[in-house]
Amino acid sequence: MIHTHSLDELTLKNVWLTIGIFDGVHRGHQEILRTLASGAHQAGEPAVVITFTPHPAVVLGGIADFKSLTTPEERLSLLESLGVDIVITHTFSREFAEQSAEEFMRRVVRSLGLGHLIIGYDTALGRGREGNAVRLAEIGKMMGYTVQTVPPLSDERGVLSSTRIRHSIATGHVSAAAGDLGRYYDITGPVVHGDGRGHKINVPTANIQAPHGKIIPANGIYACWAWLEGSGSGSAKRNRIQSATNVGVRPTFTPDLPAPAIEAHLLDFNRDLYGQQIRLEFVEYLRPEEKFASVEALVKQIQEDVDFTREILD
Repeated sequence: MIHTHSLDELTLKNVWLTIGIFDGVHRGHQEILRTLASGAHQAGEPAVVITFTPHPAVVLGGIADFKSLTTPEERLSLLESLGVDIVITHTFSREFAEQSAEEFMRRVVRSLGLGHLIIGYDTALGRGREGNAVRLAEIGKMMGYTVQTVPPLSDERGVLSSTRIRHSIATGHVSAAAGDLGRYYDITGPVVHGDGRGHKINVPTANIQAPHGKIIPANGIYACWAWLEGSGSGSAKRNRIQSATNVGVRPTFTPDLPAPAIEAHLLDFNRDLYGQQIRLEFVEYLRPEEKFASVEALVKQIQEDVDFTREILD
């Protein structure tokens, strides 16, 4: 897959294109991207995605601490897995947002020789979000490209969206998030040194440093799959390890911790992992964090969490 940061770096012809943020690359996004890739490849043309960074909510909404479902690197990997040939990650700025939809699409057509545009039902490009499906089709008639709109995916909870998934994760409903994503929500980061308290109570944990800007599940205890560095979901099953994972401030010991810690207790595993990357897949919420009157009471509860984790993941 080719990845660039500017339309001006490319000169193509007859591409099939979709445009969007694609945070999370959830099942609704996947519908758009599979339609794009299958149609483009059947026509013998490249499947191209234009996406943006930072998120418009940061630039236009002033949300400085906006949390994403995927890092830029994770998003690229997911796009590639769905058959995308070229990704253009365009810088989103106030100046960029002030372009009209027609101005932007003229640039796209000049660089990509656009043949077919596939968009989601809620796509809105350009100044004042004027470039909706109807307007983009009008511009397409002028500029010589066709437009196809993919309808939303919905269920009893409403339309599937990145906003809905972020809310599920922020409230601990990771199983609902998994249903919307089409995979478990995951966090990948290096194992860093903690205070060593887990070893002292014979419950060793791997302290995982989450990527900056990625949403962390609500404080609580979770049943997770832990993937060790160099392993993946399609192979090396021996490197997929059950984990009872604590997200939070450890109220029994460090209630004033300024930010949530992620501590994974890997079941039936005892090896030095410092510096290694671990990917945690959040499968099920077990219980909220709580403060215990004694270390003995905490250890007893951890054993119950371990038993429940085994029950869920076995």
